[in-house]
Amino acid sequence: MSDPVSKLILELSKLPGIGEKTAMRLAYHVLRTDESDVRLLADSLLEAKLKIRLCQECFTFTEASPCSTCSNTERKRGIVCVVEKPADVMAIENSQRFHGRYHVLHGVLSPLDGVGPEQLRIRELIKRIQDGTVTEVILAINPTVEGEATGVYLTKLLRPLGVAVTKIAHGIPVGGVLEYIDRQTIGRAIENRVASA
Repeated sequence: MSDPVSKLILELSKLPGIGEKTAMRLAYHVLRTDESDVRLLADSLLEAKLKIRLCQECFTFTEASPCSTCSNTERKRGIVCVVEKPADVMAIENSQRFHGRYHVLHGVLSPLDGVGPEQLRIRELIKRIQDGTVTEVILAINPTVEGEATGVYLTKLLRPLGVAVTKIAHGIPVGGVLEYIDRQTIGRAIENRVASA
């Protein structure tokens, strides 16, 4: 495996969601690209790895700690949105509807994969709540089996601390067509219905 192309394909295939065929396409794209652009890509990868760290308050990826969200005095300190991973913070921020703060767990409970409460940022979440500034925790965790189990676990831990624990609604996406939506999603949409405007 000393062949540089094979090594490049192997390394690219280690990225999440990248199979061998996609890794091969990416490798050949890199080989066709100008050397200056490849250097920019390599430099940006290395720079991100060396400069980006976890925010010491919410545990998202950031260059400065606290991150720009945690240090923003305009954000509501009393509302904390709990998410699985840093990418979820960006997804919620893109909605431009949430104006509180975040807490990134860095995963969900998954005993089969050896992920228990100790491997997640749950202890730090409890510490944030115990300081008395948080009044509501919104669970924005993916509706997988592990995500639901994590939500139930967190709810049992957090409610006795005197904070409101809510979770985001799940249901029909905007622009969705009912006949093409799976029955679980339709069921959740019915359960999470709201008053009509």
